[in-house]
Amino acid sequence: MERTGAPRTSSLLALAALLAAVGMAAVLPSAPVGDPLTALLTVCAFLSILAYTRWEHSVEVSGSVAAIVLAVAFLGTGPAIVVIIVSEIAAWLVDRYRPTALLVNIAGHALPAAACGVLLLPIVTPGEWPEDQEALALAALAGAFAVTLLLNWVMVTSLMAILDGRPLRAALRLPVALAPTFALTAGFVVALAAAYERLGIGAMAFMLLLVAAFSYGTHLVVNARDRTRQYASLSWGVLSGLVRTLDQRDPHAARHSAAVAAFSRDIAKQIGLDEREQELAHTAGLLHDIGRFAFADRVLEPGHELTDDDWRLVQRHPEIGAELLPDLEVYGPIAEIVRAHHERVDGRGYPDGLAGEEIPVIARIVAVAEAYDTLTAADTYREQMTSFEALTELRRVAGTQLDGRYVEALAELLSGRGTDYRHADDADFDRELAIQRRIADAVGT
Repeated sequence: MERTGAPRTSSLLALAALLAAVGMAAVLPSAPVGDPLTALLTVCAFLSILAYTRWEHSVEVSGSVAAIVLAVAFLGTGPAIVVIIVSEIAAWLVDRYRPTALLVNIAGHALPAAACGVLLLPIVTPGEWPEDQEALALAALAGAFAVTLLLNWVMVTSLMAILDGRPLRAALRLPVALAPTFALTAGFVVALAAAYERLGIGAMAFMLLLVAAFSYGTHLVVNARDRTRQYASLSWGVLSGLVRTLDQRDPHAARHSAAVAAFSRDIAKQIGLDEREQELAHTAGLLHDIGRFAFADRVLEPGHELTDDDWRLVQRHPEIGAELLPDLEVYGPIAEIVRAHHERVDGRGYPDGLAGEEIPVIARIVAVAEAYDTLTAADTYREQMTSFEALTELRRVAGTQLDGRYVEALAELLSGRGTDYRHADDADFDRELAIQRRIADAVGT
């Protein structure tokens, strides 16, 4: 169902909040609006708004709250609201977004600014910095900044959600990933206040430039994060699409990939590899056979007798798979592992004839996992074996085809496990893929 916003409701709530803020400003003490600091803070707020960061595709985060809190502390709530109105309108003239959203932005900053004025009033009077209690004043300023920022977030997010018809609960998720940025900005606010009190407006101007630069840096970082998310989403979408297409031609491909992924991860855990390497083993297991996408249909047909050319193509599938994966570096050297998963410890494997320790550890793990699933699954081209029979066969080729250490690790892992685990006939590709988690891991969120 298409979401329907409520612009009238959002506008009325925003107007009520703005009128409340103006009413509070009328009774709170303020310095003259014409103070040069007003102009400086207005310019800083304007530049910070232009360097906004869009968070979760709906809410914009900027450093303008820092300028607003400083205006409240040194000039009072009235001048702070002037800073808000002038800077927001100036930014709107540049970006030309929805007028209703402009009203939301102004109100969403004005009422928190008025609340900040109330919080600071017992300690800081505009124009009268308490030098005998400077540490207390700076601590109060940091606390007032945190409260103002939170109120601003709640108000703007809520009003924009109402405007756009989005669920409030989902919209009000705090941007926890930006917490370090907000903490550093609070530190900037305290440093700016101390510098202004000691060195005057010149020092304030210099440090405000640093705040604006910091806001722009945050803008670049989050935009890069969004681009990384888009790239990761596209990469995993393409790769999973290739596996699904292969599954249409070779019905056991997706299940086999899921099973090899699960066994590879568990073997890696069994031998004590760290979480990153366990994830690397799991991902390599999912993608180890992606090069089979290049096989002709006849090669995938059960019972088809392979020609010499067919065998050459089969032996090239690790290379083809590796060529599809060189840019998936968020999980490490996947391409190298996929290329080497058919190497043998005696050097008689393919495509490069690597031997022993020349073969990556995780490629040797994947080789054991793949051989075990091929022997025990009901949907492969071999006659299905029991888990005991398969382990006997793996031990027979340990030291020549497979690394005996990982065969024994698998044996320990299987000990006492149920049939559902030992015969991964119900392995699920979507569950093992967990694509949203992988995208989140790729961007560090």
